[in-house]
Amino acid sequence: MQKLVVIGAGMASGRVLEHLRDNAPEAFDITLFNAEPRGNYNRIMLSPVLSGEKTYAEIVTHDDDWYGQNAVTCRFGEKVISVDRARKVVIGEKGEVPYDKLIFGTGSSPFIIPLPGHDKKGVVAYRDLEDTNAMIEAGARPGASAVVIGGGLLGLEAAAGLRLRGMEVTVLHIATHLMERQLDEAAGYLLRKDLEKRGINVILQASTQEITGGDRAEAVHLADGTVLPCDIVVMAVGIRPAVQLAKDCGLTVNRAIEVDAQMQTSDPDVFAVGECVEYMGNVFGLVAPLYDQAKVLAKTLLGEADVFRMKELSTKLKVTGCDLFSAGDFAEGEGREDIVFRDPGRGVYKRLVIEDDQLIGAVMYGDTADGNWFFGLIKDGTDVSEMRDNLIFGPAFQGGAQADPMAAVAALPPEAEICGCNGVCKGDIVAAIEAGAGDLGAIRATTKASASCGTCTGLVEQVLSVTLGDDFVLPTAQPVCGCTDLTHEDVRRLIKAQELKSQPAVWQELGWKTPNGCHTCRPAVNYYLLADWPLEYQDDLQSRFVNERNHANIQKDGTFSVMPRMWGGITTPDELRAIADAADKFKVPTVKVTGGQRIDLLGVKKQDLTAIWYDLNQAGMVSGHAYSKGLRTVKTCVGTDHCRFGTQDSTGLGIKLEKKLWGSWTPHKVKLAVSGCPRNCAEATCKDVGIICVDSGYQVGVGGAAGMDLKETEPLVAVPTEDEAIEWTTAFIQLYREHGKYLDRPYKWVARVGLDWVKETLADPAMRKALNERFEISQSVYRKDPWADHAEKRADYYQPLADLTQEAAE
Repeated sequence: MQKLVVIGAGMASGRVLEHLRDNAPEAFDITLFNAEPRGNYNRIMLSPVLSGEKTYAEIVTHDDDWYGQNAVTCRFGEKVISVDRARKVVIGEKGEVPYDKLIFGTGSSPFIIPLPGHDKKGVVAYRDLEDTNAMIEAGARPGASAVVIGGGLLGLEAAAGLRLRGMEVTVLHIATHLMERQLDEAAGYLLRKDLEKRGINVILQASTQEITGGDRAEAVHLADGTVLPCDIVVMAVGIRPAVQLAKDCGLTVNRAIEVDAQMQTSDPDVFAVGECVEYMGNVFGLVAPLYDQAKVLAKTLLGEADVFRMKELSTKLKVTGCDLFSAGDFAEGEGREDIVFRDPGRGVYKRLVIEDDQLIGAVMYGDTADGNWFFGLIKDGTDVSEMRDNLIFGPAFQGGAQADPMAAVAALPPEAEICGCNGVCKGDIVAAIEAGAGDLGAIRATTKASASCGTCTGLVEQVLSVTLGDDFVLPTAQPVCGCTDLTHEDVRRLIKAQELKSQPAVWQELGWKTPNGCHTCRPAVNYYLLADWPLEYQDDLQSRFVNERNHANIQKDGTFSVMPRMWGGITTPDELRAIADAADKFKVPTVKVTGGQRIDLLGVKKQDLTAIWYDLNQAGMVSGHAYSKGLRTVKTCVGTDHCRFGTQDSTGLGIKLEKKLWGSWTPHKVKLAVSGCPRNCAEATCKDVGIICVDSGYQVGVGGAAGMDLKETEPLVAVPTEDEAIEWTTAFIQLYREHGKYLDRPYKWVARVGLDWVKETLADPAMRKALNERFEISQSVYRKDPWADHAEKRADYYQPLADLTQEAAE
């Protein structure tokens, strides 16, 4: 078995490994180096990670299991120091690895403008996960600002992601319009207009002079004297192939590592793939040709004949919700004719460039559905003279009349490219469908179409629809469970509309397939009934999860966690003594301070729960609801009581909120925080509801997350008084209670319904008042602490420790 060493675990080299393992799993003993401490992930999707729409885990292409199952030896987090081609060894930081064949997949490095201050902390590029995390960290506080240098695709993606995290963002671009390589001036204008609507400031023809500050960047100075204060500077002005390692070992390098059509370098046993490659004077940045290179290289290594061919490329992009498409040559020139369509109301612009009766270029903004059809005409050199009059309207209008909505896709020839990232044509998808792939997931698995950036997903679904006809059904929301075909939204709507006020009514009237539901649907239906009919419906404890039934969190060894509430994180010596006494008496093995400013007693036996509750109740402590789908904590800082930076009484407000919201059941757990000043010591910007106290009052943000997903709160409202902050917060919680899907955290619910709808709803004073009133009605049902309720039922035969000690003494 030959030894194959790969330097760089990027998308191109990763695709080579896939082809090798799919076609000849025993051909090579593979060792993979990567300077990053991780394997292959989809760099195209770093933008949604930056914006908070995705997590890193969701963009991983090859995880540890994949490498393990495919017998790839991984040396991640280890830089390659040199390559000794004479001895045929790769020398890493932790030792040498011999090779028979070697692949350079070193990718590219970001270009940093060498202006004064470029080496300060807080000046980052935008190429990898570390860069992304640095930007996220910089924006993790209210009022943070960023300057992005570069108005190309990467710069605008960075700007959009930072803006979605709540930062004030300014884009500096030296050209006269954005993305000048992909867009003409008119489309660039529309893009700028859309970005500015989204709160991103754009400065064109901007010449950056220097970055100033102490150790960290604090401001960007322009040549015209403009000074832009900032917390982070993102350099997104271009990339350069990473070729130093190849140069050092004597390979032929020009702009990048020179290769032939089989991806072979000047050394017959050394190959290169990806952004570090130069072929016939061309270097590559888009993923589609990189995947073509990977396919050719895999065949070359396996002794099969194939060659890398240059292709005409199109660009279909989605920047912060703006649809863009460009292909071919759209520069102005003698003998060229423009066909332009504008719809200012919808923000749609289309421009076709025709020369010698052939379409040679296309630029589209706002409506790119026909982009692939136009691209096909450009690639094929089609004579468009006969369709000239209706050409701008796309394939559905050829022949003088509008065809059905699927006509554009139906008209595409088999060789029409559908997925540019992976080079998948319509014929490949149709063949996969005919072989049994009947939905989007199956198409992704068999062809990889729409598996990279996702912009072609709609087109792939249209091909499915055209090919399968009535047998194809677009994906819909999933039902609650197998007991019903209804979604969570359907069930909520019907419970209200039909005034269903019991579980049997739901099972009967909504046609449940099982007599009494199951462990999945019963908790959801129980919650919906409780939220919609608090006075008529009685909570069914058996329809709750085990933790809620036991009013404590079960641990992996079968014991429980007991966590008394500490209002706003405030406690007293008496409460601390009570906790200490309980820990001693019940032999609690672990006492832990939590991130929510409480003390957790871990390892309590089930038979001791009622007794420990009783003792803690006697000290005035109540359940912290650490087990509930409801309010968990309200974290606070000390505010004006003690802190010299405090602007308002954050502790007092936190306690008021916690006491008001305590005991409220919600679709999922809810965490709040109140910070006494913008320094945000209570970490309010990553909570379900977070309030920042400022000199002028209170800034209320919602929809944050700091668990499996990391997301900053989005601004809901700024109010001058404490009472208004409480009113808005309560109204938001009640709106979430009435409309949220069971087991969706508030940030997922806000993403589904839209923050604009939430703001518009709560902006109505009458609606806020009604929501607050309905919340109070719901709270009136839950009158008693569950710990106290259970403890009182046993008080007649339970004696606390102090009484037993007194009896023994007597």
